[in-house]
Amino acid sequence: MSTLAEKRVFTEQADTTRVLVASSLGVVGVSVSGDLVGEFGVDHRCTARDVAAGGGALAVATDEDVLVGDFQPTGHGPAVAVSLDRRATDAADSDAADPDATGGATVLAAAPDGTVSRLDAGDDEGSEGGGGTGDDEESEDGDGAADPEWTALGRVDDPRRMDGPLVAAADGVHRVVADRVEYAGLDDARDVAAGGVPLAATGEGLYALGNGWLCERESDGDGDGGFRAVTADAAGERALAATEEAVYERADATAEWVRHDESGVVAVAVAGDL
Repeated sequence: MSTLAEKRVFTEQADTTRVLVASSLGVVGVSVSGDLVGEFGVDHRCTARDVAAGGGALAVATDEDVLVGDFQPTGHGPAVAVSLDRRATDAADSDAADPDATGGATVLAAAPDGTVSRLDAGDDEGSEGGGGTGDDEESEDGDGAADPEWTALGRVDDPRRMDGPLVAAADGVHRVVADRVEYAGLDDARDVAAGGVPLAATGEGLYALGNGWLCERESDGDGDGGFRAVTADAAGERALAATEEAVYERADATAEWVRHDESGVVAVAVAGDL
């Protein structure tokens, strides 16, 4: 039986939302309208661990590689989490990879050993890369430009999920800052949401980053196993979070979290969040 790992909203057309789901069958595309699930099919067959999409960009973590654009290989090797970070690509000196493949976003990925890497534009002068996890062999495309290469930024303990520059790991929340990974607090982080005020789902509760990490909702302690997933729209207004037993919804950044009894949810997404 296939397993679902993660989902992210990719596009919206009229009243239909296109959702991408990472599963053991591959990347599955699902059309959703309101509370109705419509057509679905496998867009790309692989063992997908995570998917990040939005703004014309797509990145997929698989058990063999990180795929971008039209599922192009990047030479990363196995990955457990992936994200799109648009902060770096706003800077004039960005070294981000080919925008035709990444939609202008910087692709970040976490390997099974905890190494967090960034996909950079290749060195067209043939110099060696910055320590990425991919192959060391130099190659060029038909226009003479070097292929993108991975740059290792740091390591975390047991990476679980990524969103933008944030990494959720067994040893807490981490943030990609320039060419390094910095510890940002907490412990046993299961998921993160980078939009607006960052959110983190942990075994102890749901946290928002203010003057330090502030607890928004404590775990119920009645077998819910703690928070396992969280997401927010780009502005950090509407947000969703999930435990084993319930889904929590927030209409905007100032609203209270509302609980809905819904068990078995392993991932959450907000339409138009990317």
